[in-house]
Amino acid sequence: MEQSELESKVQTLETGLAVQEAAMAGAQATQAATQAGMTSTFGATQAGTWSVMVVGSVALVVGMFLGITIAKN
Repeated sequence: MEQSELESKVQTLETGLAVQEAAMAGAQATQAATQAGMTSTFGATQAGTWSVMVVGSVALVVGMFLGITIAKN
């Protein structure tokens, strides 16, 4: 093989490796973004669940006192 052919093959291999590395970096970034999204979604779900429970509890207590007040009249 001539030196130009070897240089061409080496350049082709280097390009292929660079593409693989870029694809791997992209996959890792996508995975990290997915995990961050799942974590924030879980946090928002927890916050929503707790807020619904608190509002329901407050409404129950207010309803009980309102019912007692109406029953006395």
